Amino acid sequence: MARIFIVDDEPTLHELYGEILGFSGHEIVANAYNGDEAVEIFKGMDEPPEVIIMDHRMPNKDGVETTKEILKINPKIKIIFASADTSVKDAALKSGACFFLSKPFAMTDLLNEIEEMAAEKKRTEDHIPCRFG
Repeated sequence: MARIFIVDDEPTLHELYGEILGFSGHEIVANAYNGDEAVEIFKGMDEPPEVIIMDHRMPNKDGVETTKEILKINPKIKIIFASADTSVKDAALKSGACFFLSKPFAMTDLLNEIEEMAAEKKRTEDHIPCRFG
């Protein structure tokens, strides 16, 4: 089970992720609908999530900038970038995202990546470098 923070401007995706991830035993600890909100929520968390699902195109601040800001606060956070804009894949991974999923994607791909990240965390409490995909 992983603690997950969802950052996406589309409410229906929050619902979809919440249902599927919750059914799979994961816990949604926060939701943000734009980059500025995501950074503020993250700063206020007593216990950080294990995984953040990050969209790219959002109001106020895009996903690449949001990823950079969150990783400045806590560089051990694992971020899965999920975007329909595949032209930002390289920028997303260079900004520190661990994995890139191109929307639309199979939910099994998301679940598998979250489970892999959770397994890595269980193997060690040290920072594990991201494997780029």
